Amino acid sequence: MRKAVSSSTVNDLLRPHAEVAYAAELAAIAQADERPRPPGWRLSPWAVVTYIMGGQVGDVVISPKYIGPRRLVEMAVATLATDRALLLLGLPGTAKTWLSEHLSADISGDSTLLVQGTAGTDEDALRYGWNYARLIAEGPSEQALVPSPVLAAMQAGKIVRIEELTRIPADVQDALITVLSEKTLPVPELNMEVQARRGFNLIATANDRDKGVHEMSAALRRRFNTVVLPLPASLDEEVRIVQQRVAELGRVLELPAGSAPLAEIRRLVTIFRELRAGKTEDGRTKLKSPTATLSPAEAISVIHQGQALAVHFGSGVLSARDMAAGLQGAVVKEPATDATVWAEYLETVVRRRKEWQDLYEACKDMDS
Repeated sequence: MRKAVSSSTVNDLLRPHAEVAYAAELAAIAQADERPRPPGWRLSPWAVVTYIMGGQVGDVVISPKYIGPRRLVEMAVATLATDRALLLLGLPGTAKTWLSEHLSADISGDSTLLVQGTAGTDEDALRYGWNYARLIAEGPSEQALVPSPVLAAMQAGKIVRIEELTRIPADVQDALITVLSEKTLPVPELNMEVQARRGFNLIATANDRDKGVHEMSAALRRRFNTVVLPLPASLDEEVRIVQQRVAELGRVLELPAGSAPLAEIRRLVTIFRELRAGKTEDGRTKLKSPTATLSPAEAISVIHQGQALAVHFGSGVLSARDMAAGLQGAVVKEPATDATVWAEYLETVVRRRKEWQDLYEACKDMDS
């Protein structure tokens, strides 16, 4: 069981859980929420969407946790209000993990029931394991059973998250079929089964672009309602996402406010969008696209790294020179092909924009 965290300790955490970091907002919404709540939910579906999308509740301003189509969030919440599991599908950097964490926090008040999918994830991570010392000493018993996050969520009537479901081998993924269809988890060693309590559900995230992806079986996929999260539709929307997350990370690491100017964020996001789309924003110039995804997550990383460089080793304000240090590494993932794509972009786009000459020179200096 997770221990309570004191307020003084929370301020020292690098990344507090969502239900801790946004406790004041969740409390304000819960107090004002008079709408019907599904069994086991801490908030009504309307309140959950308000928490995710942002708004005003009394005197409390609710910050937006997801910037994108409201209808997608409503579809996700409506799915969780039924007995269907939710699959958030999208490219890396489309806020799948961020959204799943906040959905769990405001529905169950607990976002920590998590399985991180990898190629090495086995069935024990989705079902249960054993305390082998007790197993040897006492034999199979409920006391020797070590519940997985899935089993713990079933027993508590909460949401469990499975990140990167398609990185888990397909035969291991299928261990979830009985859980999702029958809402039970058999424990044959003890001749018993665990039945899910009201409020239990499962949120999985997946993408089909990265290497090392295992296809889901048709039987498992049928047990999910799928919501596809798109990349930001407009430049302004993507800039807003990156700016918000950079500001949040900067506060945690106590970097000065204003050390990442909006103009530099906008310039980087423009570069990523153009390389992703294979054309400039005005559509006049066709470009080659690199193998890198170049999502908002990568843009946040580049800005954050440059911000730290500027604060600790530069003028204190992010400049083209600070940003160039991480920009090339973000774009060039496969040196054999991406280096040529990046070099062509520098010469055909960056060099020809007069207001970008400082960035062009900084990037060229990285190669010298």
